[in-house]
Amino acid sequence: MESRVRCVLDYIEEHLKDDNQGVLDNATLAKLAGYSEFHFLRLFRAVVHLTPADYIRKRRISEIVHCIGNGNRPLSDIAFEYGFNSKENFTRAFKKEHGILPTEFRSAGCSLRLYEPFSFAQIDPVPTVSLVYINRFSLFAYPSDQKEPPLFLNRYNSQKRSLILSGGKITEDFGAMRWNSNTKNLEYYIGVRSTEAQGDISGTVALNISDGLYAMFETAPATQHDFVATIRKTWDWIYRVWLPQNGYMRGDGFELECYVETSKKYSERIYVPIKKKE
Repeated sequence: MESRVRCVLDYIEEHLKDDNQGVLDNATLAKLAGYSEFHFLRLFRAVVHLTPADYIRKRRISEIVHCIGNGNRPLSDIAFEYGFNSKENFTRAFKKEHGILPTEFRSAGCSLRLYEPFSFAQIDPVPTVSLVYINRFSLFAYPSDQKEPPLFLNRYNSQKRSLILSGGKITEDFGAMRWNSNTKNLEYYIGVRSTEAQGDISGTVALNISDGLYAMFETAPATQHDFVATIRKTWDWIYRVWLPQNGYMRGDGFELECYVETSKKYSERIYVPIKKKE
């Protein structure tokens, strides 16, 4: 099974720039894998967690992002190279994927969640871990209006909202999140410490961050193009590996992501409130 899916994935990579009809359709990929189309689609989703069409679209957009960051070629030329038949179609697909326009990304140079070629050999990006006590503090933060935090984060960074809040001063940004058990939704906010909010705070809410014991995770070194993926994998590692193995459980209050986007260090600190398992 793995060898057949791997064969399909390799074939997709070879033909990402091929826009000829039928080259990357489900029937062709299923035939290459040696399955019926129905069984191929079920297998591909089970392994990759995406449909072939979604995977191909995400891979094409990710490669376009690499190209945008590596030169000044017109966006339409890059989009055509990767199978988009018009600039408008590419712009719609890019905004749906990342929540911002490709021109906003080129201008801001922010980090995006990209989809690199799927690998069966997944490597955990093990962060640096320490236990710290945090004193109570507060944030002025924008509440997210997106279903996925990365989309809201992209808009925050591309619109330079951190500088708007701080009055032009480069300061640390905080993503604060908590699960709302009543609405069954993740509440997500992005902003700065209230002591640093010397600019326009309209549209924000005041958040109080509780004092207490936190596990602090500093993400592994990354680049602009794999920073968001590293953060996602680190969160997965925290809940799948660290918490179950270290005698702690999640405490009450907000989880935090702290970073300075303009530093271009591409690392962040994650804080999780914890308490001893009973």
